Amino acid sequence: MNYVFDFSDLQQYAGMIVHGIAITLALTAAATLLGAVIGIGGAALQWTGGRTIRIVIASYVELIRNTPFIVQLFFVFFGLPGIGIHIGEMQAALLAMTVNLGAYAIEIVRAGIEAVARGQYQAALAIGLTPRQAFRAIVLPQALATVYPALACQVLIVMLGSAVLSQISVTDLTYVANYIQSRNFRSFEIYVVITVIYLLLSILLRRLMNVMARGLFAGRQR
Repeated sequence: MNYVFDFSDLQQYAGMIVHGIAITLALTAAATLLGAVIGIGGAALQWTGGRTIRIVIASYVELIRNTPFIVQLFFVFFGLPGIGIHIGEMQAALLAMTVNLGAYAIEIVRAGIEAVARGQYQAALAIGLTPRQAFRAIVLPQALATVYPALACQVLIVMLGSAVLSQISVTDLTYVANYIQSRNFRSFEIYVVITVIYLLLSILLRRLMNVMARGLFAGRQR
């Protein structure tokens, strides 16, 4: 093999790589916050709502969980303009990531809620709490503590899955890698660097979420 490895040329693109990292992390953070709201709200409605609400939420979850993320992304970015709804690539990326994470979060949180003994909820009602207070103070904290590792794993999956956002010209980390490769033709070098960066981001994000778990659920996680 006569290939000569040369990583020095990548130095001039350091600013672009940092920008790509920032975009990837910013979208992941925003989608995590919004997806968590959807997940908790949707699971709560499934637990307390009527049959129609449960069917609607279950249909949404099944639709998202059984279709590829890239198809969901293309539907938002390329499909919605067909009916007159035009949004930019960043907005489309955030919407697709949020909708995707929200569906998985609903199912994860729902499983956590069902794992909480029903007797605890009934006991809370017996001592005078309203159904909403009992759910918020007794059921939900325990459910979230139980399923937090699964939620954290899903956030990592969404972050890594965001690599396909480059397909709609979002200037994330993968887009930057493709751009650099098209300029210097050092495919091996740039994709090695990007692979290592994704690995480090995953490790750091996992550790950050573990630290958050210790603060949020001290004494609750099993």
